[in-house]
Amino acid sequence: MIKKEAEKILKYKDVIIEIQRMWNVKAKVMAVIIGVIGTMSKSLTQSLSNIQRKHEIKEPQKSEIFCSAHMLREVLL
Repeated sequence: MIKKEAEKILKYKDVIIEIQRMWNVKAKVMAVIIGVIGTMSKSLTQSLSNIQRKHEIKEPQKSEIFCSAHMLREVLL
């Protein structure tokens, strides 16, 4: 999970630099990595706590679990 998070941050580094340059703002990548069974990285919860609005992580976790269950059913049937 840590490796995937690092890959995502690196992938969008150029985009962040361009956004900062174009709009003269501070920007940061928040990599959202949710595992097959709904696990998520510690840095995601920390990043969400830094945002001023209230955010719930339950919905993306539930969505990922349902999607994984659906794919598993397709493979097994």
